[in-house]
Amino acid sequence: MSTHNGAEVLDRVQAFLSRFNAFPDEHCAPMLALWYAHTWAAEHFYITPRLILSSAEPGSGKTRVLEVARFLVKQPEMTFSATPAALFRMVGAGPITILFDEVDAIFDNKGGGNEDLRALVNAGYKRSAMVARCKGDAGNMVIERFPVYAPAVLAGIAGRMPDTITTRAITIHMRRRRPDEQVESFRERKAEAESTPIREALAAWMESVGEQVGAAYPDMPTGVTDRAAEIWEPLLAIADAAGDHWPTTARAACLHFVTAAQTNPTSDRIRLLADLRTVFTDRGVTRMSTVEILAVLHSMEEAPWGDFYGKPINARQLATELNAYGVKVTAYKNGGKAFKGYVIDGPNGLGDAWARYLPAEVPTAA
Repeated sequence: MSTHNGAEVLDRVQAFLSRFNAFPDEHCAPMLALWYAHTWAAEHFYITPRLILSSAEPGSGKTRVLEVARFLVKQPEMTFSATPAALFRMVGAGPITILFDEVDAIFDNKGGGNEDLRALVNAGYKRSAMVARCKGDAGNMVIERFPVYAPAVLAGIAGRMPDTITTRAITIHMRRRRPDEQVESFRERKAEAESTPIREALAAWMESVGEQVGAAYPDMPTGVTDRAAEIWEPLLAIADAAGDHWPTTARAACLHFVTAAQTNPTSDRIRLLADLRTVFTDRGVTRMSTVEILAVLHSMEEAPWGDFYGKPINARQLATELNAYGVKVTAYKNGGKAFKGYVIDGPNGLGDAWARYLPAEVPTAA
């Protein structure tokens, strides 16, 4: 397959996977086509971004995405309950793509015995990653180091995966199909036969450009930096190699997913900082009393502050959460009256925490 046919190959991959899935937006299918392509050249990249398929409820199409992916990615290994020992050895034996359904179960703190799987999923996004494990009995113990680098799709219920995974991933928030959203019936034998030439074309094209895309440093959209840039580098490099509309399409998808990740905070503290920035910005003020801040936080219907561990967040909890960022209660006067609250400027102000821990505004995709 000539390197000049990359755009056509990716178009075929996107068209095939779109037949069987109803995605929440137009950026999902091209992103998946690029992600599937990167599995064929993963050994050339420094990292492999995790792909998360999450949903609020079962029956939202996550498993169907995995079933279709089996016919497009390199060496698929679809698993529901593989033992840690089996997965470690499969990954160590050669390049595979892990398609992990119901993965949220291994991150459930109520369950035990999944530490090895969590270690594999956490560390395996980086090519140099190794996980050490003890082998043998007490009298003959040896350390065995396993390479754990492997592309992985992780499907599970939203909110049950830790930050160590979600911050290294591109996440699609799947939704149940509406009655008017029609997809083609999935017949495995038919899908396998029809996908074979597409998969072979994808494999051949990626083999021809693997070293090129692995060495590339693609330009990032404005505002995409640090971890987000690291995650998207392989996909944008592939898009640039494909040419045609793919460089533009891929960067639009990049902005979409990065913006979505930044507007879905990964912890209560980050959410609190983000909500406070919104409160101060909307009111155009540089300081607010604790009483006023709490009243506004409690009124946010979609925020957790009205029911923070069973009760509305109080002044002590607010101070504790913000103190982790060096933000402290400040005394100030307004109209001759004394108040205690929080300010933007100064060594103990919110401004420094916002600059350090919240993303800058990212332009939305056209």
